[in-house]
Amino acid sequence: MLFIERDLEEFRKRGITPEQAQEQIERFERGFPDIPAVRPAITSDGIIRLTGEKITNYRKFYEENRGNHRILKLVPASGAASRMLKALYEALSDGKKEKDFYLYLQRAGNRAILELLNRIGQFAFYPYLRKRMEENDMDPDNPKYARETLEMILNQNGLNYGNLPKGLILFHRYPQGERTAAEEHLVEGTLYASTPDRTVHVHFTVSPEHVSYFQRLMDEKIPVYEKEYGVTYRVDFSIQKPSTDTLAVDMSNRPFREKDGTLLFRPGGHGALIENLNDMPADVIFIKNIDNVSPDRFKPVTVKYKQTLAGMLLTLREKIFRYLHLLDEAQDHSPDLVKEILSFLEKELCMRHPGKVHRMSKEERADYCRKKLNRPLRVCGMVKNEGEPGGGPFWVKNPDGSLGLQIAESSQFNLDNPDQRKIFRSSTHFNPVDLVCSTLDYKGNPFYLPDFTDPDTGFISKKSKNGKDLKALELPGLWNGAMAQWNTVFVEVPPETFTPVKTVMDLLRKEHLPEEAD
Repeated sequence: MLFIERDLEEFRKRGITPEQAQEQIERFERGFPDIPAVRPAITSDGIIRLTGEKITNYRKFYEENRGNHRILKLVPASGAASRMLKALYEALSDGKKEKDFYLYLQRAGNRAILELLNRIGQFAFYPYLRKRMEENDMDPDNPKYARETLEMILNQNGLNYGNLPKGLILFHRYPQGERTAAEEHLVEGTLYASTPDRTVHVHFTVSPEHVSYFQRLMDEKIPVYEKEYGVTYRVDFSIQKPSTDTLAVDMSNRPFREKDGTLLFRPGGHGALIENLNDMPADVIFIKNIDNVSPDRFKPVTVKYKQTLAGMLLTLREKIFRYLHLLDEAQDHSPDLVKEILSFLEKELCMRHPGKVHRMSKEERADYCRKKLNRPLRVCGMVKNEGEPGGGPFWVKNPDGSLGLQIAESSQFNLDNPDQRKIFRSSTHFNPVDLVCSTLDYKGNPFYLPDFTDPDTGFISKKSKNGKDLKALELPGLWNGAMAQWNTVFVEVPPETFTPVKTVMDLLRKEHLPEEAD
């Protein structure tokens, strides 16, 4: 028997059915199919490059109409800072037996850590680091204390960044003080996501162990920013639901068990957040990762394009809703109306219809149009690929034979297949996670978002636990397979809107430093 009574009780606690658990085991056995990508989306085919006039018009439309809509800024913020600080951990581990740690770094040619130490005073967290080290009679600017400087950044007796979420790391320095990444999102929200009564709703998805850290920061900082920007914040948090955790298996695809015999569950990846998003329907939802923020002097370009994408979303949604109401009213399945909708789907929602559409009856064509229109909508910013890792925009074949736009990761492609490898490598743009979404239907009801996912777009990774190899199951990613059946439009945005911090050294890039340090 695959599962025992204790397992079934654990399923009940997590909100997982035995059938779902069995399906996960079977998924390990059969794997995931390659994504049916046809070609990359490029600016002449699938990615829209807006003119100055259209940018102005979309921004104006958003500003004039946002008072009628619920607006939400959603920030996935569960990432731990330990990944961002990986180089520090590795340097300390590799050089733990070295008496002169700074000399060891020079001898080993560790240029990244040497640069970090040589430019330590440029980090926003430097004043706090210096204070803690001076309390222990140490100087972060003295190479003699190189090892201690790294340890004080990471450990609990210092800044404790090794145990904090990335959102609580100090990113930027201003004359009036320093800001964490989470604070920068609060400030951004005032610039493009406020309602006419100056309310800003920001939602962070966080790890359970970090909720109290975030709450303390918000309790301290929200009054400050409310006074400075003349707004009222509505800030809330959610965690990934236990029901989205996935079973781990051993290398023979049997459930992986801990030493006490209990099943091992692992978080299902950011695709699990589709459940969180499903709980917060809104007319306009801005989605942007926690680490993609810039100082105030670079914010205008971000705000400009956020307003542009939102205006485009509302413009498209207005047209979609009008067509759906007309279909409700058109009892005779008007051929002219259907023809107009088919053209709109192709020209403005970037679809390519299957040949069988022309062989359908007028009732079938009307039904096809209704199904294509009545879906969640997203407008996604895309930046030119300048070597950043991650997914990009592609044309993908749907089960009904139509072609649509999707964001896909390298893990969804079989890069051993020459055709798939060529498609992936010929992509010209990169997904910066710059989305504006609407999750309400034309009658004002929220869509049930799990209905619009593609379960075939997850992936399997190899991990280990207690020295034993295992396989882990990642759910379809939030902006990948979890939104695969959404209406999707890609818009080219400038690279200045994408300023991520993947490693601590990224904080030394000019876009994250005070102006005088550029």
